[in-house]
Amino acid sequence: MNEINYDKNLEKFIAENIKKGVKPTLLLHACCAPCASSCIERLKSAFNITIYFYNPNIDTLKEYEQRKLECQRLCEYFGVNFIFEEHQKQDFISGTVGLEKEPERGKRCEKCFLIRLEKARDKARELKLEYFATTLTLSPLKNARLINEIGESVSDLSIKYLPTDFKKRGGNSRAIELSKMLNLYRQNYCGCEFSKRKNENV
Repeated sequence: MNEINYDKNLEKFIAENIKKGVKPTLLLHACCAPCASSCIERLKSAFNITIYFYNPNIDTLKEYEQRKLECQRLCEYFGVNFIFEEHQKQDFISGTVGLEKEPERGKRCEKCFLIRLEKARDKARELKLEYFATTLTLSPLKNARLINEIGESVSDLSIKYLPTDFKKRGGNSRAIELSKMLNLYRQNYCGCEFSKRKNENV
């Protein structure tokens, strides 16, 4: 089976829209400001972006608020819309029951992606936007194919998922550069208590 080149397909889609003179609306789910930085930079000329911060996996309210405020600051810098949900940790806890002992990047992470992408879809539909996507594909530690397959599985005729692989074209390196330039808070774990525990034990 041929591997889908999500990055090439995205570039083609952007070029076609620019040629047509259209600028679609996009709800971009953001896991954190550093990851969102290079994604916004790449997409802002081709889409009318609304950044959506919803991450119930984040372990504490303090951590959640810090990441949320950094995302808001980043959006002000780029001049894009920013919306958020309050910390809803119970969404993650109830959604991953029975998966507590799964290894990192296993079934628990897959369910976490699903929880956030379903919520992003619902928010995009509520706001009557054309597309939704996520910055999660920027991380070299996350499987872009899996994330995109989940995104596409929850999309429908009323709201389309935009497949991406933001780590391509030096996306992750650029995110690190922008984080340093803008002095963004960069966490050293994805957010949940399991990833935090694993990081502390390394």
